[in-house]
Amino acid sequence: MRMTGKVVVVTGASMGIGEAIARRFLREGASVVLASRDFERVEAARQRTGAPERTLAVACDVTVRAQIEALLAAAIERFGRVDVWVNNAGFGLVDSVECMDMAACRKLFDTNVFGAIECMQVVSPVLKQQRSGAIINISSMSGLVAVPYMAAYGATKQALRCISLAARLELAPYGVHVNVVCPGYVETDFNVRSVWGTESLRVAGNRKHGITADRVARAVWNAYRCNRRQLVVPWNGHLLIGMYRLFPVLFNWVMLKMLRRMDSAEKA
Repeated sequence: MRMTGKVVVVTGASMGIGEAIARRFLREGASVVLASRDFERVEAARQRTGAPERTLAVACDVTVRAQIEALLAAAIERFGRVDVWVNNAGFGLVDSVECMDMAACRKLFDTNVFGAIECMQVVSPVLKQQRSGAIINISSMSGLVAVPYMAAYGATKQALRCISLAARLELAPYGVHVNVVCPGYVETDFNVRSVWGTESLRVAGNRKHGITADRVARAVWNAYRCNRRQLVVPWNGHLLIGMYRLFPVLFNWVMLKMLRRMDSAEKA
């Protein structure tokens, strides 16, 4: 499947997963609009793609609807259409339920959930009128498995997943696909794009190894190409999800054992 003539919008595209997704769709022949709150950073990411004639950088805060509408307008003005919209903008919050900062928690939901919803509301009429296109939402394995000290982040990703699956059914009659991709821990992205609370150090040392942003981008491409309802990456994440669903007592035992080990290491 070549995407020559297709136009893709990627939010949260100034680094990491978003930039990798932009590069992947460019490789497949699409034109790409990279969006992020910080114009200088997203423009730098655009320049790193090495495809100036097929890219556009736009400053956009997804918590501000007027900026989302301006992003869509800029994409159409430059390239004439929009075929794929990737909701990747978001950040993490690592802390216990007891200690998490509520202002940060509300901002988390505003960005990860309500920002994605507003993006979908803005672009859906265009895709419906075309009777074609796709919306791809980047969720997380944390939206499928409850993880200690990531309760709020996981809740936003679970909400985004449910919204995606419902919207998939709502938009299907118009020829519009909705896909959701659920990555595990990704190298660099989560550490950089997270608010670390007072108790986050209990788990920070355990988050050393993850998949690459390019691997997530490949999963996003496959989800789009095959119109996958939901795609978990890496594949062995299904083992963790299966344990969580089928053997909850065992899952809890493993998690508690890991937490005790981390507590012992911290005290040492």
